[in-house]
Amino acid sequence: MIEWFTWLQVGVAVLAGLICLALGFAGRAPNDWSMGAALLVELLLVVQLVVAIVAPAVGNPPTGSLLEFYVYLVSAIILVPLAGFWALVERNRWSTVILGVACLAVAVMVYRMYQIWTVQVA
Repeated sequence: MIEWFTWLQVGVAVLAGLICLALGFAGRAPNDWSMGAALLVELLLVVQLVVAIVAPAVGNPPTGSLLEFYVYLVSAIILVPLAGFWALVERNRWSTVILGVACLAVAVMVYRMYQIWTVQVA
């Protein structure tokens, strides 16, 4: 995996999480900022999925467990839309907070996926 892309993903997920948390604690329901931030996180995850499928074919195999990597990736890809769906259905400030927490959880998962792919740290 490309290091700068990983840090871009982590940065976007953290920023999206902070935006959603700030809006939620300010009493705001999900709005364009929070949903746009979550959509950007999801878009980067889909790009990572494509890269993870193509990378081994071009000679860049992971150094850790592929099962663990894909469990994190699939979990991250599912978590953001579910939190976003719940935020849109509930339309309250706490659903915005949950969306922020989901984005922060994805940042941790992306960092762990980076470790699995490059420098396995058990």
